Order: sequence, then C-alpha cells, then structure tokens
Amino acid sequence: MPVDHYENFPVASLLVPTRLRRPIETIYRFARSADDIADEGDAPAEQRLAGLQAYQAELDRIEAGAAPLTPLFIDLAQTIASHGLPIGLFRDLLDAFAQDVVKKRYADFPDLLDYCRRSANPVGRLVLHLFGRTEPQHLEQSDCICTALQLINFWQDVAIDWRKDRVYIPQCDLPRFRVGEEDIAAGRWSANWAALMDFQVDRARSLMLRGAPLVRALPGRLGWEIRLTIQGGLRILEGVRRVRGDVWHHRPTLGPWDWLVLAGRSLTM
Repeated sequence: MPVDHYENFPVASLLVPTRLRRPIETIYRFARSADDIADEGDAPAEQRLAGLQAYQAELDRIEAGAAPLTPLFIDLAQTIASHGLPIGLFRDLLDAFAQDVVKKRYADFPDLLDYCRRSANPVGRLVLHLFGRTEPQHLEQSDCICTALQLINFWQDVAIDWRKDRVYIPQCDLPRFRVGEEDIAAGRWSANWAALMDFQVDRARSLMLRGAPLVRALPGRLGWEIRLTIQGGLRILEGVRRVRGDVWHHRPTLGPWDWLVLAGRSLTM
C-alpha cells in the first residue's frame, strides 16, 4: 500500500480505544472530503475554492454556536465540543487545501514546510488533543512525524503529482543537483536525480526520527498505531533509496512482507 498522510493516521483501528473511534472517524471524514474537493475530479479552480469556502462557512457556524447545515459538520461540531478541539486546526487544513488548488511550486524547503504545517500537522495535533497529550514537546514531535509523512508522500508520488502540474521538490534544489522539470516530465533518471532524491529522503527521515520518541509518551494502543505508521514511512523511504529515486518505474509501496518487517521493528522502538 502507499503511504498517505491521512491514511496513516489511526482511522477507527482496533488499536484505538472504542470511545475515540467515532471522533477520529469524523476528523478523518472532514480532512479526506475537503482534500477530495481540492484534488479529485475535473472541476475548475473556482468551483473547488467555492466548495472549500462552504466548509469554512460551516466552521464559522460552529464557532458562533450556530447549528451546522450538513451531517458531516453536525458530527464535527459535537466532536469539537466534546473534546475541546481547537477549531483553528480545521481552518489550517482548509487553508492548505485551498493553496493546493492555486499553488503548484515551492521556492525552498521552508516554503514547503509551511505548507506541511497546515496540510498535515493539524491532524496529528487533533489526535493528541483527543488523547489529552498536548504538552509542547509532544506537539512538536507529532509535527515532525506528520510533516515527514507528507514529505514521504511527495517523494513517492513525484510522477503522480506531475500529472496534476504539481512539483513539491523545492525549486531551489533542482539546479543545485543539475536536474530540471523536463527530467520529471520525461521520467528521466540520472545520477543527479538519484542524488537529489537521496537528499530529500534524508530530510524526511531526519524529521521522522526526531518525532519518533513520541510513541513512548502515548497510551499503549495509540503508541502501537503510531509505531507502525512511523515504521511504514521509514520503509517507504528505504524503497525510494533502493530504487535510486526512480519512482516513475518503481513506485515504492508496502506489501505483506513489509508489514512483518514493520511489526518486528515496532517492537524495538
């Protein structure tokens, strides 16, 4: 299976306590459906942005104490109220999805990290709020894991994103490694491209390892869920490195054997 920064959060898993499965499902439905508005189908940009603005309007109603108009947001309002979730984290997600509609390139790594701060990190922070573990250190570790998952998804999906006219590799890194967008368009592998991808893999791996100690601070079942998520992301990075960055012809995914490896590695974290 691929690594996706939403699919790898604990979505109603058996490892998640029963009382939190519905709230996590609701957060997931919000994030997934909003992302689909921005990313799926062939609607024009104006229609996508209008759909995301309708989501913002529903958040406005929740924040004002008014009744939402749609079933998803009725459930979301209950989840926010029951668990004291910061509504700004939901707004950050919508802001990132809207950015995806109009912004296709990132100048440098800080520019990309700012996108990840809004597109990925809020989901991890929301999960920590559900579990009542919002110490600054834990939030920072969660951010590292979530950003790493987002970056892994980018490096895994260079070819897929190109078909959407998106390049998440920072623009300043392309000339540094003497490659260009024409190489992405042609699916052209080279030693320079391999070096560029090794550099990006190292960035994502470093962030993931910085966040990994979070698992030891989380309740048992959630800790195991995040252990598997971290190891899955690291395994995909190993795959990218193993194929020397040739994700056009050898896109790394996780198969049955990999899950055995992940389980074994999770025991030693």
